Amino acid sequence: MTIKEIQNEIIDEFSMFDDWMQRYEYIIDLGKNLPLIKEEFKTDNNLIKGCQSKVWLQGEQNDDKIVFTADSDAILTKGIIAILIRAFSNQKAIDILNADTDFIDEIGLKEHLSPTRANGLVSMIKNIKMYALAFDAKK
Repeated sequence: MTIKEIQNEIIDEFSMFDDWMQRYEYIIDLGKNLPLIKEEFKTDNNLIKGCQSKVWLQGEQNDDKIVFTADSDAILTKGIIAILIRAFSNQKAIDILNADTDFIDEIGLKEHLSPTRANGLVSMIKNIKMYALAFDAKK
């Protein structure tokens, strides 16, 4: 699936819920299925700066695609990074770089987060894009 198709699927899933308590529960459930980062990659280098919670993100190139794994010490944050990984993992670097993140606004996530969590979300996206930029530059 393309990034846009995955993002549209996420938008559809979030539209099924009537209120934000249900959406928060869904985000937490998504975090439980997050492809977890290996312990050896839980280092300061992989720690996302700007997050209220600890979030580790690691990307590896697998053929011409980037595969992301992550973890967080907070259940809601773990769900947020799980949404981003679902959208951007197993995609080509150039596609990640060219992708927009409008789906975040469409599901209403940013407006329902505290300012520090919203900053963390922006930092997570920035880190994903930085991995893509680095892998794209290697070509």
